[in-house]
Amino acid sequence: MIVKEPVKISPLTSARHQLSKVADILGMDPGSRERLTYPDRVVETHSPVRLDNGQVRMFPGYRVQHNNALGPYKGGLRFHPDVDIDEVTALAMLMTWKCALVGLPYGGAKGGITVDPRELSVRELEALTRRFTNDMVSVFDPKKDIPAPDLNTGPREMAWIMDTWSVAHGYAAPGVVTGKPIAIGGSLGRAEATGRGVVANLLELLKFKGQPHKGARVAIQGFGNVGGTAAHLAHLAGLKVVAVSDMYGGYHNEDGLDIPAMLKYSQANGSLRGFPEADPMDNDALLTHDVDILIPAAMENSITEANADRVRAEFIIEAANAPLTPDGEAILERKGVTIIPDILANAGGVIVSYFEWVQGQSELFWTEDEVNLRLQELVERAFDNVANLVTSKGLSFRMGAYSIGVGRVTEALRVRGLYP
Repeated sequence: MIVKEPVKISPLTSARHQLSKVADILGMDPGSRERLTYPDRVVETHSPVRLDNGQVRMFPGYRVQHNNALGPYKGGLRFHPDVDIDEVTALAMLMTWKCALVGLPYGGAKGGITVDPRELSVRELEALTRRFTNDMVSVFDPKKDIPAPDLNTGPREMAWIMDTWSVAHGYAAPGVVTGKPIAIGGSLGRAEATGRGVVANLLELLKFKGQPHKGARVAIQGFGNVGGTAAHLAHLAGLKVVAVSDMYGGYHNEDGLDIPAMLKYSQANGSLRGFPEADPMDNDALLTHDVDILIPAAMENSITEANADRVRAEFIIEAANAPLTPDGEAILERKGVTIIPDILANAGGVIVSYFEWVQGQSELFWTEDEVNLRLQELVERAFDNVANLVTSKGLSFRMGAYSIGVGRVTEALRVRGLYP
């Protein structure tokens, strides 16, 4: 028998599909649909970098500004070999809905460079980051477009961006990025914020469903900053994390993994590869493992029509951006799986990015407990708003979240009007 490979669907096609579905629910007019289907602006660069061997190599880069009806463009900057214009455009659109959903005065943007950062030295990576920033020097701005960490970027890269932009403008501008090191205006709690928001949503969902969280079995695909933090906090909350994986493969223990030991091992070795205290498993097997809760915290399109029917989790929390394809999600919904969508599940990062921006503007910094408390309040408020639509209108959590996010942006566009 010939097995057909599933057609690979682009993230942009998925994002526009979700927008079309919620537009029907909201009864949006054709003009609003058309306007939100496309980004406001797309900037593409090709940044030259002199490598350590003396050769010059060009790196494609992108910044997509989707919509700023609610405030300055906001969104991460990722370094990955699969970065392309469709992916970045889709993620910028998701950022627009995400910021609106959780009530932040931001629009949505996303950026990326097509590069495998593992192939570059630290000097080459710094040169690339600074050259890309220089190429984007008129795009990034504390009041117009504010980048943040994303896949394979972190506080170090944000410091390079801040410094390059500040030198070009002749003054220090800590507000041009968020996710910076604490020493130059970063916020306490920012590094853990996305993972913390994931677990907060998970606990809210179990409470909403009337199910206890103690001992609930969890599998997490991805053990980087988001997945690792989520595993740690789930473990501390009393959930049983039985399977985790990173890009090199996964590990499981039906009695519960020793998450503190795994975090220590991963930090010391750069990955989980070779972890001796659990049984190995591959990433595909993790997605279909027999658990109560599945947290995809890696890349887009992890669950598709090819494997969705074999997923056994009752609940899925989308820690990654767009980890489910529409066809895969349709299969899961027919099976009765409850899905907390990415724009709600992983909004903790942009929430605390907003806190960092506010602290920098006011030059008054909060304690980590204050940051975490404010994060919890916004996550719970957003979850409750979505849950109310799930209960009152019979929507899925995704369509409930999209109805709020897209609806708020649509209303902002209506009241601002069309110029000229």
